[in-house]
Parts: sequence; C-alpha cells; structure tokens
Amino acid sequence: MRYIGFMKNIQRIKRQSLRDEVYHNLKDAILSLELEPEERINDKDLAEQFGISRTPVREALKRLEDEGLVEAMPGSATRVAPLHKEEAKHAFTVVAALHALAARLAVPVFHNGDVRTLKEYNQRLKKAMEEKNVSAAIAADERFHEVFLEAAGNPELRKALVASTAKIRRLEMAQFGSLKGIQSVQQHEQIISACIEKDREKTAQLTEKNWLSLGELLIQE
Repeated sequence: MRYIGFMKNIQRIKRQSLRDEVYHNLKDAILSLELEPEERINDKDLAEQFGISRTPVREALKRLEDEGLVEAMPGSATRVAPLHKEEAKHAFTVVAALHALAARLAVPVFHNGDVRTLKEYNQRLKKAMEEKNVSAAIAADERFHEVFLEAAGNPELRKALVASTAKIRRLEMAQFGSLKGIQSVQQHEQIISACIEKDREKTAQLTEKNWLSLGELLIQE
C-alpha cells in the first residue's frame, strides 16, 4: 500500500478558500491517476502535507465522496473509488448528449477563428496519439471540445458536465494509451467539415457519435 506522501505536487496552501484548494488538488491527483483507484487516503497526513487543519481536508473529501471519486470505508478509512466501467458507460451517454447540445448551440455563432482552433487541437491530438502521450492526447481532445462549450456560452452545460466527466476521465487515463488507431482524429475532421458547412445538426450528431464511440472503445479495452 502506498501512502499519501507519494503525491509529488502538493504545496502548502496560502489562499483563503482552503477547502476548494484541497478539493482541486486532490481531484486533479485522482483524475490523473497520481492517486490510484482503491488507494487509501489519510486526512491527518493530508492536513500535515498541505500545512492546514483537518477540517478543510475532511470537507474536500466529503465533496469528492459526493462526486463518487472517494469512498468512506468501514472503520472511518477513506480510499480512492475503484474504476467502475459500467458507471463510466452510463456517464459517456450523458457526456455525449451534453457535448452534442454544445455543438448545436455553438455552430450558428462559429467564426473562422474557431475552426482554425479546432484544426490546431486536432493536430495536437494526432501528434500525441502517434507519440503515445496519453496526457497530451486527452488534453488536446478536451480542448477541442472546449471550443464548442466556449462558443455555446451556456454555463449550465459546464455545470452539468462536471460530475459525469469526472467519472470517465480516470478510465481515459487508464485505457487511452492502449487504443488502436486514431479514430477520434478522423471523427474530429468530420466534425470540423460539418462546422464549415454551418450544419448544426450534423455537427451535433457527429459530436455525440465521437463521444459514444470513444466510450465503447475504452470500455471494450
């Protein structure tokens, strides 16, 4: 069993909102698999490492538990939640539908700069896949879809995506590198073509297909 001292990027917190800082630090570590599934977490050790009291740590852990990223075990132990492929499968359905909605809202207000940005991030994705750089590939894919969220201008979409995206991110980190081919890159090219045509429905359908097919590949792997 590893202990929390293995986390490399924890720094003492100076900001006022301690709970939020701890929450974001721990969530990033969980989603990136720095804290591995089923790894035990000790709030006392965390508080010492962050240089704060245990109260904001416990509050952050409760928030992560509500999101399904940590679990409280019998005897007051806490651990990172295991990977649940069935849960991720359902989450992919939700994420796909929400990103399709973002595309539908975004396309009518798209301009040439947005299309250029999509092409740039898709090239980054292709390069990362060729180099088998999982973190870079996921970041490029995330930024590609972020273009639609930004253009859609609907903050409720972002809020709705938070919990479901967290449930699939760890599966992406664990499995993305083992996928064959660059299917997402080709699908992104089709999405870009639909954007250029200003076809909002086609763009939305292709976006939903992109997310659903990625989910199927990850879960099969």
